[in-house]
Amino acid sequence: MAENEHHHEESLLEKITEKIHGHDSSSSSSSSDSDNEKSSERPSSSSLKDKIFRLFGREKPVHKVFGGGKPADIFLWRNKKVSAGVLGVATAVWVLFELVEYHFLTLVCHLLILALALLFLWSNASTFINKSPPRIPDVYIPEDPVLQVAAALRIEINRGLAILREIASGRDLKKFLSVIAGLWVLSIVGNWCNFLTLFYIVFVLLHTVPVFYEKYEDKVDSFAEKAWIEIKKQYKVFDAKVLSKIPRGPLKKD
Repeated sequence: MAENEHHHEESLLEKITEKIHGHDSSSSSSSSDSDNEKSSERPSSSSLKDKIFRLFGREKPVHKVFGGGKPADIFLWRNKKVSAGVLGVATAVWVLFELVEYHFLTLVCHLLILALALLFLWSNASTFINKSPPRIPDVYIPEDPVLQVAAALRIEINRGLAILREIASGRDLKKFLSVIAGLWVLSIVGNWCNFLTLFYIVFVLLHTVPVFYEKYEDKVDSFAEKAWIEIKKQYKVFDAKVLSKIPRGPLKKD
């Protein structure tokens, strides 16, 4: 009898411990499931970064947008001496041709006269000093860089012609109106200043705007997002009142 009672007590204890362990395992599994659900409900940092509005829809850093090479270093002032030197040369050229009204052909002729005179004196330096004159170095234009520049220009020109053909086909009315508005604004600016002044203004903007944008890109992007939302609202109103009422013919498929 004593052995049966002892065995009954042990079986009762085993059942109690199994219930306790089963409850712990179920609670731990439920807690882990709840943690997994919470973690799945939380938006990842990468998804939040993907939702951030970037100006012109860019996905790369500003340095990569400009090519990531030496031109990008110059525009973004990675080397301040080189950037300042390039901007200074451009400013000097603009001052010579616009403010001083120096003509391009006159400048080229004067530079050639100065260069030939210096080279002539250099090659005949033996008459002035008791030493043999140094040899004038050979100056020539290498073939590979010229071919690379020509190939790059050809690709960009063909790309521009393809874009103009697509715009003129009438498939995208929004892009067509945007290009017409841009050309109209450019024609107005062309009445205010000549090509050299316009080129200099663009050159100065390329040396100033990207640097400030890279420094304050978060603030600029947030402001641009609000402006873009407002522009889209106004375009929907314009489309509903004007563009939707314009009759269009059937488009030919290529």
